[in-house]
Amino acid sequence: MPEGIIVKALSGYYYVMPLEDSGVPSVEGSAVQCRARGIFRKRGTSPLVGDRVSYMLTENGEGTVDEIRKRETELIRPPVANVSLAVLLFSVKEPDMNLNLLDKFLVHIEQAGLDALIVLTKQDLADPENDARDTVAEVKALYEQIGYEVISTSSRTGEGNELLKERLAGKISVFSGQSGVGKSSMLNALMPGLTLETSAISMRLGRGKHTTRHVELIPLDNGGFVADTPGFSQLDFLEIGVEELSTCFREFAQYADQCKFRGCTHTHEPGCRVLAAKAEGMISESRYQHYEQFLTEMKDKKRRY
Repeated sequence: MPEGIIVKALSGYYYVMPLEDSGVPSVEGSAVQCRARGIFRKRGTSPLVGDRVSYMLTENGEGTVDEIRKRETELIRPPVANVSLAVLLFSVKEPDMNLNLLDKFLVHIEQAGLDALIVLTKQDLADPENDARDTVAEVKALYEQIGYEVISTSSRTGEGNELLKERLAGKISVFSGQSGVGKSSMLNALMPGLTLETSAISMRLGRGKHTTRHVELIPLDNGGFVADTPGFSQLDFLEIGVEELSTCFREFAQYADQCKFRGCTHTHEPGCRVLAAKAEGMISESRYQHYEQFLTEMKDKKRRY
C-alpha cells in the first residue's frame, strides 16, 4: 500500500503527495486526491495536513486514506500535524512591529513544544535615518538573549533568504505571524514560481488583508515543507492552563525553581526570584508586562467560560 503526506485538505478531500521508497516526498509528482475512510469518523478523528498516511488508489484515479501514521506533534490552530519548527514573521515597518503579539505566539509555541524561529521581514524598510534599524537591533538582542534564533530578511533584496531556507530543510515548518508582514512574498522569494497571492497593506489600519484561506503544505526543493496558514489577528489562551503560562516564558525557568512558594504566580509573592530577577534587569520589562497582561486575560477568559 503506497504511503504519502497530506499537503492540503479542502472540502472533504485530502491531497496526498506520494513518498518515495526512501521516505522522501516525491515533490515532482502530483498529489493524489483522496477521501478518508469512514472508520476515522467513528474513532472521532480525522486526517490533518502534515499527516503521513497509507492510501489505496481507486479505479477512477483517486484514492482512499486508510491509515494515519503516529503523529510527532499536532497543532489545533492551525490544524496541522508533524510540525517541528514554527517560523514567526514580524515586519520592521508596514505594519509596525507588535511585540505583544510576538510574545503571545511564543507562548503558544512553547506550550506546543515546537522550536521557534523569529524572522524580521521587510529589512529594506529599516532606513538608517529613522529609528527602525535601532528597533530591529534591540529586538534581535532581546530575543537572542532569551534563547531564540532571530533572522533579518528582505524579500526585495534577498537578505537572509538563504539562511532561512537552510533552517527549513527536511522538516515541516509552519509560517505564522502578524497579518500583512509578507508571508506570501517570503515564500515566493524562497521558491520562485510559486506565485502565491499577496495583498497590499492597508495604510489606514496599518495591517494587511488576509490572503491565505486554508492550510496547505508548500514543498521546497530541499526536502522541507512550509505550512502556509491563514493569518491571525488575535490568539486566545483557552487551551493553556493559568498555571502553565509562566513555563512558556523560557527566561523565567532558571529563577522559578528558587521561588519561596510552590505555585508562585510571580506577581506579588514574597521571596519570588522571578520578580527579583526583573528588578535586577535580568528579565526584560516588556516581556514581564506581557506576562502580566496574558495572565489577567487568561483569568478573565476562564471565568467567562
